[in-house]
Amino acid sequence: MSMTNKEIDAIVEERVQTALDLKLGPLVDERVAKVLAEHSAQNGDERLDRIAIIASKGSLDMAYPPLILATTAAAMGMEAGIFFTFYGLDIIDKRKNAKLKVPSLANPAMPVPVPNIIGALPGMTAVATMMMKNWMGRVKLNSIPQFLEMAKDLDCTLIGCQMTMDVMGVKKEDLSDGVTIGGAATYLEFASKAKISLFV
Repeated sequence: MSMTNKEIDAIVEERVQTALDLKLGPLVDERVAKVLAEHSAQNGDERLDRIAIIASKGSLDMAYPPLILATTAAAMGMEAGIFFTFYGLDIIDKRKNAKLKVPSLANPAMPVPVPNIIGALPGMTAVATMMMKNWMGRVKLNSIPQFLEMAKDLDCTLIGCQMTMDVMGVKKEDLSDGVTIGGAATYLEFASKAKISLFV
């Protein structure tokens, strides 16, 4: 069975393309990989060994997680940063951070079950806070001001939310030493290159 010139041309073209792919394919792949790597480096697309945390709550039990995570990450050689926003700003407010409390009302995580009616009684927040401080003392866990000092010593980036400060009337001098002030864009720029981002 004879083939037409068109069919022969198609077969030849296919074989030439196969030969070119076999010879030039690895070279093209290598050049493409190199161009992509250069583009990534130039545009800062590569993620850094960095953790970015948002601290949004200012109770005693919620102040520990971001500080423990950030200081642990920094001690492991990672770059760590915390963005303190809304009530999380209390953690870096030196007028308040040594007096943070644990809510007793509607807190299902309390180890001793407390009915809401009991948790609402005057003085129950102070009791819950004292209990937690006793537990922390037993295991010799640092206080919040001590954790902040440790974070500063480990070069953690601590950012106080400018908008929250304006809303709540917090001034720069009210913040702990080593805290910088920035907005959402400051945090997002830091977090955009982080391998780990957390919201607490």
